[in-house]
Amino acid sequence: MKRYLIALLVLTLAISETVSAQGFKGGATLGLVGSQVAGDTYSGYNKAGVYVGGWVSYDVSKHSAFQMEMTYFQKGSRHNPDYEKNPADFPYLFRADYIEVPLLYLYKTGRFIIETGPSMGVLVHYYEESDQLPISDYDGYNRPARLSLQINLGMRFVINERFNAGIRTNNSLLNIRQNNVTGDVWRIFDHGQYHDALVIAAYYRF
Repeated sequence: MKRYLIALLVLTLAISETVSAQGFKGGATLGLVGSQVAGDTYSGYNKAGVYVGGWVSYDVSKHSAFQMEMTYFQKGSRHNPDYEKNPADFPYLFRADYIEVPLLYLYKTGRFIIETGPSMGVLVHYYEESDQLPISDYDGYNRPARLSLQINLGMRFVINERFNAGIRTNNSLLNIRQNNVTGDVWRIFDHGQYHDALVIAAYYRF
């Protein structure tokens, strides 16, 4: 994880220096993630993660702007069993870390910003275990797909000219597994398993 964060920091600083003289704005973002996997038979945004990276935006009018981000995004799923209700239940953990690039449209109204747009992700690390036993190294394991496609929708509050903060939903549009599995759900293009994430983040303008 450390090398990806260092690379993102260096890239963010380089982009900020390059675009600041061309009418663009640039900065950094840091947030917390709660996520689940729709279709894995568990429910609840119980998997915690981090969201960190950089962004570049360009105003096209008083109320409209476009923004591109590059972030390190931790997603996955976690199930903590309730042995009192079901003694046969067992814990489950799935970690999936991505480098994700959102392309967003921003609508500004007063001190609020509404944001929406797609994002592409590249899987950089994953781990899965059931009943505290790793399963991600087994032969025949249904590994996560290398690429992902998401849709984002969120709202921010402008604190001052350098800081704003907000909440965003990030939902997969493509099956995150290489193959379909038990518990699949349908989502627009196909059935499978899908990341659903909530991000609470702060944005700083350099």
